[in-house]
Amino acid sequence: MTAPGRRTPHSTYRLQVSPDFTLHDAARVLPYLHDLGVDWVYLSPLLASEPGSTHGYDVVAFDHVDPERGGEEGLAALSAEARRLGMGVLVDIVPNHVGVATPSEDPWWWDVLRLGRASEHASAFDVDWAAGDGRILIPVIGDDDEDAIRVVRPGTDKGEVRYHDQRFPLAPGTSTLEEQHYELVSWRAADDDLNYRRFFAVNTLAAVRVEDPEVFAQTHVEVKRWFDEGLVDGLRVDHPDGLRDPKRYLDDLAALTGGAYVLVEKILEPGERLPAEWATAGTTGYDALALIDRVLTDPAGEAPLTALEDRLRGAPVDWAQMVHDNKRAVADGILHSEVLRITREVTTHLGDDAPDEDAVADAVAELLACFPVYRSYLPEGRAHLEEAFALAREQRPDLSDTLAVLEPVLHDEWGQPARRFQQTSGMVMAKGVEDCSFYRWSRLTSLNEVGADPSVFAVDVDAFHVAMADRQRDWPDAMVTLSTHDTKRGEDVRARITVLAEEPGHWERALEELLRLAPVPDPGFGSLLWQAVLGAWTPDHADDLRERLHGYAEKAMREAGDRTTWTEPDEAYESAVHAAVDAVFDSDEVRAVLTDLAARIDAPAQANSLAAKLVAITMPGVPDVYQGSELWETSLVDPDNRRPVDFDHRAAVLAGTDEDDAATKLHVTCTALTLRRERPELFTGYAPVEATGDRAGHVVAFDRGGAIAVATRLPVGLAAAGGWGDTTLDLPEGRWHDLLTGLDTDGRLADLLAAHPVALLVRRDS
Repeated sequence: MTAPGRRTPHSTYRLQVSPDFTLHDAARVLPYLHDLGVDWVYLSPLLASEPGSTHGYDVVAFDHVDPERGGEEGLAALSAEARRLGMGVLVDIVPNHVGVATPSEDPWWWDVLRLGRASEHASAFDVDWAAGDGRILIPVIGDDDEDAIRVVRPGTDKGEVRYHDQRFPLAPGTSTLEEQHYELVSWRAADDDLNYRRFFAVNTLAAVRVEDPEVFAQTHVEVKRWFDEGLVDGLRVDHPDGLRDPKRYLDDLAALTGGAYVLVEKILEPGERLPAEWATAGTTGYDALALIDRVLTDPAGEAPLTALEDRLRGAPVDWAQMVHDNKRAVADGILHSEVLRITREVTTHLGDDAPDEDAVADAVAELLACFPVYRSYLPEGRAHLEEAFALAREQRPDLSDTLAVLEPVLHDEWGQPARRFQQTSGMVMAKGVEDCSFYRWSRLTSLNEVGADPSVFAVDVDAFHVAMADRQRDWPDAMVTLSTHDTKRGEDVRARITVLAEEPGHWERALEELLRLAPVPDPGFGSLLWQAVLGAWTPDHADDLRERLHGYAEKAMREAGDRTTWTEPDEAYESAVHAAVDAVFDSDEVRAVLTDLAARIDAPAQANSLAAKLVAITMPGVPDVYQGSELWETSLVDPDNRRPVDFDHRAAVLAGTDEDDAATKLHVTCTALTLRRERPELFTGYAPVEATGDRAGHVVAFDRGGAIAVATRLPVGLAAAGGWGDTTLDLPEGRWHDLLTGLDTDGRLADLLAAHPVALLVRRDS
């Protein structure tokens, strides 16, 4: 938890800092963010990264702010402006890995390649030297392209190895490739032969061993300066599951920062809890996002949409089995080198008692495929490991003897095999589920979101209230989010798709017509594609929407990986999908179907959007507004969700000098953020506010300790029932008025929600 006396934000606003939007640009935006009601600014990674990096997660040096992002001067300017406005600063850090795509840009990696295990930085990287016969294997060579490797200026310490435009060092006093501390190998070798740990399956992101105290100190030099000089107030830790010991890392970070506000990018499966002993205020909010989306989803849509999906796929979809099979394919494919490394460590640990290596590798891969969460943390996480063993025995009874040998080894919290397994399970989950399975099941794609389980279709209001009460008790300062740089669909895309749960019949008829007019080889994927089109569709859609949809279609079908892949694209299949995208813009018949469907869902979609925004900002936790999402956020998967934001327009809409059809969303955002910042005492508890009347199921409302949020849910069904009727909120004593309209209320919803589908109530005399 955050140390006593340390500042905690009332809200944050995420900015993507890049060479095109530097820290100086961010500083100029802060007055607008303050006017919006924002308390802290939340910045993407700032340390020096690969040249031209748009995201900053490929850090190449830990001792300075990236000059392309504004450098030390830019951070100082932003921090000074934040202090002037009374705002805090939260920064995203990347302790798990560094970028090695351009070895000459990363001095540590360059030195290790040049000097091998003799390098002073060799211990910083997680390399299995023995597996590469004393050399790091670098998988960069294209098929039949070995002749492109050449030595430049041989015989000198400044010589280099070149492969096209890539540069690698020569070891001192050597001139041949055979004498180097690394070997350039085929890109295909990464699946089985790679001998350094990566971030997921990204060969150009090499893992760093921050569990080593010296490495921790060296990789946090600049972070320490930020806190020593009072430039930064809090941190967001990227991918803690990749670390050998996340708890110890967070303890070390707390000591370094004096117990600053720290969040972890941790994905929790349904029912999973963040370890209470971690030195963190909580997660970055994907768990909150999943609950918000599902309390606004009509459970009545589950059966018809499931039937539709099964028909499109040609057979019933078994989500759990699909996840297992895709995770197993990952463990046997792009992450097999990690499985083999665990296998080597298991056999070393067991010595002469080790089973056959192939059997161990098979069993390890099966356990990874059966693991129920991203990662366990021994000893507390034994139940997850036991569940994986039980399921593995069920899936593969032929491995029972090998699993029996493995079980005590992987339960040994101090053993190298157990720690390595823990570091690997999250990789397999991420690549098998969110980067594959999410693109193979299209039942209702608003549910296919990072940190969520698409098989959980909806939650009722009572379950939502229970979860919120738990959150207020256990993690009151954890982040709440609706959109991030990693979400598969922006919050308003999901809000539009959510309406389909209330309109399954209309959706099925429209989809059938779209698939007839613009057929694709796989109608199940066609459903996913057309949901994305509908979600991103607006009456005045941007001129670049065609390009954006083509980009989404390519990524979606290649991530699905069942008809085409990144490494072996099927040109005919992809051409058919892209032709369907073009039909959105070139076919009058297709546009007519889309326009009719959009007109049907627009109003309820906007109600869903406003409901989600108000709930997110007012519920327990620290709400984050992702850049630009105070207006409609219709982005698709990255890099689409990292597009530039027009802050001048937003500032003008807020000031009343410009118009926007999402002005109501801006009004809701500003009103709620401002109340949270200016009246924090109104947000110190949680109690459900019940409703009485026939339409009581269409409202979710809660009292945070003096501020009451009221949000419409299932708006299509509400309209079909003739509106609110005499349904009334059971408000606590006092005179209540709505900050969004300025009107008093007695709780009668027909009056309270006549102007907007949401309301934010405070007592008149408060």
